[in-house]
Amino acid sequence: MCEVLVVDDDFMVARAHERIVAKQPGFTVVGVAATGSDALAQIAEKCPRLVLLDMYLPDMTGLDVIRRAREAGLDVDFLVLSAAREAEMVTAALQGGIVSYLLKPFKITELQSRLSGYAERRRLLGRRGDLSQSDLDQALGRASAPPSAEPVATLPKGLSKETVALAAAALKAATVGPARDLAASECAERLGLSRVVARKYLEYFVDSGQASVSLRYGQTGRPQRRYAWLAS
Repeated sequence: MCEVLVVDDDFMVARAHERIVAKQPGFTVVGVAATGSDALAQIAEKCPRLVLLDMYLPDMTGLDVIRRAREAGLDVDFLVLSAAREAEMVTAALQGGIVSYLLKPFKITELQSRLSGYAERRRLLGRRGDLSQSDLDQALGRASAPPSAEPVATLPKGLSKETVALAAAALKAATVGPARDLAASECAERLGLSRVVARKYLEYFVDSGQASVSLRYGQTGRPQRRYAWLAS
């Protein structure tokens, strides 16, 4: 049984993550923390195997939690669940030895897949004797399974895999939200891109069959192109 500590300052989000873990075979929740200091105290006291960690906490960042846990010699794994998408923060988290990084908002099935992959990695690495390359590939690959919004291998010139993933996450979040779709200008504002660049990414999703586009007519001017993520 893998013991899990859930760390998130949003009470409702923490409860949601707790319920997902509780229903996952082979996992059990041993605690919930809303601050970094409480998380560190519970890690030291309860010795969880895995921590579901948010990056934005009231008293410190998730990076601080990871760093202090490592400095204290606490034997624990971290799976980041956060809206933090800054390249510097993600890089620092990876350097801290996290097992996976899942951007909010995400589908329940995506977290379930990460937990399943983590359990499989523990099983493979818990074997006695030597491991084969296929064992290592399976263990390391499944624990950090790519999100469902992962782009295809070949991208049009000028598009980056990283921005495709971010744009896909923004479009998926908008599609399940009240608006149900997203305009290029709205996508640009969320990702810090120009409207022209954001539209290139959105049109890529349409061309690759991952999104649909419709026209919304206003009182004046051209109709606005609205994009919606297609259910996978």
